[in-house]
Amino acid sequence: MGRQRIIGLTGGIATGKSTVSQYLQSQHSIPVLDADHYARQAVELGSPILGAIAHRYGPTILQPEGSLNRARLGEIVFNDTAEKRWLEQQIHPFVRQQFTEAMAALTELPIVVQSIPLLFEANLTDQVSEIWVVACSETQQQQRLMARNRLTADQAQARIRSQMPLAEKIAQADVVLDNSADLNALFQQVDWALQQAP
Repeated sequence: MGRQRIIGLTGGIATGKSTVSQYLQSQHSIPVLDADHYARQAVELGSPILGAIAHRYGPTILQPEGSLNRARLGEIVFNDTAEKRWLEQQIHPFVRQQFTEAMAALTELPIVVQSIPLLFEANLTDQVSEIWVVACSETQQQQRLMARNRLTADQAQARIRSQMPLAEKIAQADVVLDNSADLNALFQQVDWALQQAP
């Protein structure tokens, strides 16, 4: 058996990463490990990381029942780079550890996908063997984000700007999946990329 392909799937906010993840799972039966899922686990009720967040920002960062008020935290970190960095320093090591544990159980599989929105920002490129970036135009990105998260144009713009520019991610990609047309076109690119020998 050849070397295991570990595909790092990334892109910008609202470019279509989850659409590609779902397709890889449903049509190709490839397991997808999701960094967002692990990041949510990191701040679950009663977790030490949630405790640290509450200690830093005070009780208003929590919902009445004690869980994280994501909207409130988002307002803080999307507008303050230093706070965003602090939060990432809490969460990224936990996420990396979850990937390590999950991968240990998947060593026999030829292909595993790691869906990591912050693949570059969190310095997780060392844990994948190839990088796929899902891309679309910034206008499409903004429109999709506004529709999906019910944001104003300014709010959507702030979230896009808070991320590493998509062009920089594309420059470091092994595969670029262009999601500016329809889903059929996107899925054809996925099929093609899977067939390429790494």
